[in-house]
Amino acid sequence: MFKEFDKKLLEILRILAEHNEVLGARAVARELKERGYDIGERAVRYHMRILDERGLTKRIGYSGRKITKKGLKEVERGLVYDQVDFIFSRFENMMYETTLNPKTGEGKVVVNISVIPSEAFNMMKKIFHTGLCVSPKVGLNKKNGKYEVKTICGTTVDGMLLNEGIPVIPKFGGLVEVEDFRPIKFTELIEYKKTSMTPLEAFATKELTSVLDVVNEGKGKIPANFRIIPKSAKEKAINLFKKLRKIGINGLLKIGEKKVLGVPVDDGMIGIAIVGGITPICAVHEAGYDIDIKVAEDLTEFKNLKTITQTNPILKKSKKEKGKKIVPLLTKVWNLIGQVDLDIKKLDGKVIANLSTIDKKYLNDALEIFQTIIDEKPEYSVFPSIKLKERDNKVDIATVCSLTIDGVLINNGIMSVPRYGGLLEIKNNKKRFVELIDYSGSSFDPHEIYISKNMTKIYRSSKTSTILASLREIPYLARNKALKVIKKLKKANFQIMKVGKTNEILYNAKVERYRVGIVTPGGLNLIAALKENGIKVNIKSAELLMDINEFSLLDDINF
Repeated sequence: MFKEFDKKLLEILRILAEHNEVLGARAVARELKERGYDIGERAVRYHMRILDERGLTKRIGYSGRKITKKGLKEVERGLVYDQVDFIFSRFENMMYETTLNPKTGEGKVVVNISVIPSEAFNMMKKIFHTGLCVSPKVGLNKKNGKYEVKTICGTTVDGMLLNEGIPVIPKFGGLVEVEDFRPIKFTELIEYKKTSMTPLEAFATKELTSVLDVVNEGKGKIPANFRIIPKSAKEKAINLFKKLRKIGINGLLKIGEKKVLGVPVDDGMIGIAIVGGITPICAVHEAGYDIDIKVAEDLTEFKNLKTITQTNPILKKSKKEKGKKIVPLLTKVWNLIGQVDLDIKKLDGKVIANLSTIDKKYLNDALEIFQTIIDEKPEYSVFPSIKLKERDNKVDIATVCSLTIDGVLINNGIMSVPRYGGLLEIKNNKKRFVELIDYSGSSFDPHEIYISKNMTKIYRSSKTSTILASLREIPYLARNKALKVIKKLKKANFQIMKVGKTNEILYNAKVERYRVGIVTPGGLNLIAALKENGIKVNIKSAELLMDINEFSLLDDINF
C-alpha cells in the first residue's frame, strides 16, 4: 500500500510531469496546496531531495527541479488505480480539445504517435492505400533511421460529434473480424473505463491482429473502436461523416441500433464502429518490425498533416447482424467458477484449468523452466502441478487457473468476485500492480494480453520481477472466514499472496468500499516464462474443468 509520504512524492512528480519544465519549491508547494497537500516550501524541498536521490528528478541550478525519464516512468506506473480512471478522462479531454472544422479543414485533431523503422515505410503506405485507417493524412518526422508517424485517432471523430452537439460516449476498443472483406463482428473488447492501458494498445500485437491477412486475403482481425450516441442524433451524425469524408477522414465500419458488429446497444442509442487509427502500424508489427505506439497521444493542426497516399478502400459493407452478442470474460467464466467443487481437505474435486500448447520438441526446455521457477519462486505459481498430454507433434500443458480460488471461496459461502487481471511488479520484496484490466470490462483474459505483449519478467528475474496476478473482492464481513479457508488452501499447496483489509489499496490496486481484496499469482505464470524464453505457445485461459488428481508435481512426471 502507498503511504501518505509516498503519495506526496508521486504528486510532486505528477506536477513536474504535467508542466514538463523546471519548477521551484514555491511553485510546487502552491500547486500541491490546490490538490489538498498543504506542506509548505521547506517540506517540498525535503521531498525533492529524496526524489533527486532516487534519480526521479534532477536539480537545475537554483531554478528548481525537472523530472527525469525515470521519473516519468514512475508517474506512468504509480498509483495504477488512478490510471484506470485516468484513461477515460484523457479521452474525454482529447475530445473536448478537438477543434477541427469539417467545412474549412482548419483546427486540431487527436493523433496517435508511433515510431517505425524507415524500411517499413512503404508497407505502411500500402495499408493506408487500402483505407484501413481513419485518414491517409499523417505527420512524418524522420530521425536516426526511423519515422515518427502521427496518425489520426478515432477520438477525433468523437470530438467532432461532440462539436456538433451530439452526446458521445467512447465505450470499447477491440478487434473486428473480417471475412470476404466485410466486417463481421467484434471478437474482443476492452472497456475504456476499466483498464490502465488504452484498449487498442492492449491489442496492438502481432499475435492478436492480422491486418496483413485482411489486405491479402480479405480475412483477419483489425483494431477498431466503438462508441454510442443518442438515437435522435443518428441523421446528424451521418451528415457529419459525409462532411468528414470530403476532407479525408473516414474509417466508419458500421452505424446502427440494437447490435452493431456483435456489440449490444441499449434502446434509444446508436452504436458506431470505426477502424483504429493505429491499424497501419499494427500491419508493420505483424511483418516483424519493432514499433512503438502511443494512442491518443497529442493534438495537432489538421492542415499540417499530409496525404500519404490516395485511398482505394478494400472493405465492403457489413451484412445483416448474425450470431451471438459478445460478452465480458467474467460472464463467460461464471459457469466454470460455479462448477468448482474442490474439497481442500481431501484435495479432491474439479478445478478450473488453463490449456496451453507447445511443439513437442520444446518439452524438455519447458519442464526445465517450470522446475526452475517452482524451485526458486514457488509463490509465482498458483498451484505447483501440471498435466501433460501428447497429440501429434504437440504437447498440451494444463495449469490450474487462479479463478479456482473464487470457486472454492464461494463453495464455502463467501461471495468472491474476480475484479482485475494485472501485472504485479516485485522489487526488493515490495509489490505493486503496474497494469490492471477489469474482468467485467474485457472479453479477453488480461493475462493473455500481457503475455502476448511480452510484459512479464518471471524466469530467472534478478532484482525486479513482473508477474501475472489477479485480485478478487469479498464482503468485508467475510474476511475472517476467508482467512480460515485460505489457510487450508495454503496447506494444500495453493499460493495466496495477500488478503487485504477493508477498503485497502492493495499492492497499488483500489478495492471497492466495504470490500476486502485477495491477491493470487496468475495460473499462467509458468506459461509466460516459456514465451520469455522464445518458445511459441498457444494459450487458452480458463478453458475447462479438470479433476485436481489429474495434475502432477514436476518431480513425478515421466514423459
